[in-house]
Amino acid sequence: MTTKTWTVQVNIDEDGDDTYADAILTADNKTEIHGRGVSRRHPRDEAVPHIGDELASARALSDLAHQLLSMAAGEIEDHTHTPVRALHL
Repeated sequence: MTTKTWTVQVNIDEDGDDTYADAILTADNKTEIHGRGVSRRHPRDEAVPHIGDELASARALSDLAHQLLSMAAGEIEDHTHTPVRALHL
């Protein structure tokens, strides 16, 4: 059995009512893929920073997951010479 380790780091930056997250996947071959997410607090909402962190992080991780699915679909098509119709999260 071969074990591979991929690492995901999520960096979160807050700027006023805006929160930005960058999810960085580093594969064992040092390839990096970045997923990005943003959240914005509505002016009438209570200021609870960790909610913005959670939303922005979830969106960044979702972006990363969709990129991985797209990459996998492209590689499947390259090997099978057949269009991939559906890959799901």
